[in-house]
Amino acid sequence: MQTSFSIAQLADPAIREADSILRNCVHCGFCTATCPTYVTLGSELDSPRGRIYLIKDMLENDRPADAQVTTHIDRCLSCLSCMTTCPSGVHYMHLVDHARVHIEKTGKRPFLNRMTRNMLAAVLPFRERFSAAIWFSRFGKPFAFLFDRIGPLKPIAAMLRLAPKNVDEQTRFVKPGIFASSGVQKARVAMLTGCAQPLLDAEINEASIELLNRLGVEVVLPEGEACCGSLVHHMGREEQALASARHMVDVWSREIEQGGLDAILVTTSGCGTTIKDYGHMLRHDEAYATKAARVSELAMDISEFLVTLDLPDPVVPQKEMAVTYHSACSLQHGQKIRSAPKELLKKAGFAVREAKEAHLCCGSAGTYNIMQPEIADRLKQRKVRNLAETSPDVIAAGNIGCLTQIASATQTPVVHTVKLLNWAYGGARPREL
Repeated sequence: MQTSFSIAQLADPAIREADSILRNCVHCGFCTATCPTYVTLGSELDSPRGRIYLIKDMLENDRPADAQVTTHIDRCLSCLSCMTTCPSGVHYMHLVDHARVHIEKTGKRPFLNRMTRNMLAAVLPFRERFSAAIWFSRFGKPFAFLFDRIGPLKPIAAMLRLAPKNVDEQTRFVKPGIFASSGVQKARVAMLTGCAQPLLDAEINEASIELLNRLGVEVVLPEGEACCGSLVHHMGREEQALASARHMVDVWSREIEQGGLDAILVTTSGCGTTIKDYGHMLRHDEAYATKAARVSELAMDISEFLVTLDLPDPVVPQKEMAVTYHSACSLQHGQKIRSAPKELLKKAGFAVREAKEAHLCCGSAGTYNIMQPEIADRLKQRKVRNLAETSPDVIAAGNIGCLTQIASATQTPVVHTVKLLNWAYGGARPREL
């Protein structure tokens, strides 16, 4: 794609990167076939190619974001399926991230939209606030149908419907501490406990730590951990995201210096994709560039780490249990991890199945199912239909957002992959079963 940025514009590193990404696009349109919003809405402007044109025009003309650009960029799930499909290697993720920052800084959203986004950014990354919000949501749930009738309030209705009835008990597995390995120690890792995940399903951390300990891995939950910044990063809130990234780089760097780490494990793939990008996010920060690159280098999804271990025979082989694996977009497209979770489930004795259209998003995508509830619901129903066609006994996934989204539309148990693995190797049976 030909671009026409001025020399002055190209002096900005962010514009220079955007120019490089734009130039790689050859207009082929392969991305449209795998883009969830294009497949759902049929609009060119709701495809990666269409959004690229909008972004190019906005940036080249150094123009504040208008309603059209904001609408179509907001409809992007950042599922990154387009990057898997693109034959030219267009790094759409970094381009749309830059566009979101530009929109946040220069655009003017409607008042209620702006307030909803501010609320999400102020609540979801903070565990105590999110816990309080879940408690208060019980009073709003009966009125969700009323909010649904008022367009700008649909996100509030979606938020209330997604809120669980109760918050999970906060056990020692979601608090700072060191969990020693059983027998000979083979590795030492830090693990991200997460913001929302411990409240929605604390068993994920418990299963992860117990499984790793039995396999000879010492697990550290560092003191001072906070949000990784993923949620606000995808909302275009650059300074808040970078502040979170710097904080977590400091937290993990202390562990690297004091006790050494073989890996930084993440059990929520949406967070993992962002943490693996810290090196890029902080590349121009002299004080953090090297440390951030080291953290990104050590970051691994838990499935990515488990396949490197010498796993024993399963204690509870479930050869008759059919598990349909749902690959989170952040895992298969963002981190290019596609086979590891399925290999682990097969080795553990499960009969693994995969649904058609596995590349398409379930519609969760961070806060997408709140801010774009109608599109998200159509994607959810499509995903659940495809999963149901495989007649699974259980659906497995490696991202809390996907688990929550899919579970809201099916009676089939939806379980984090690591909970099934922990059960197979001697741990507790997942409560969903």
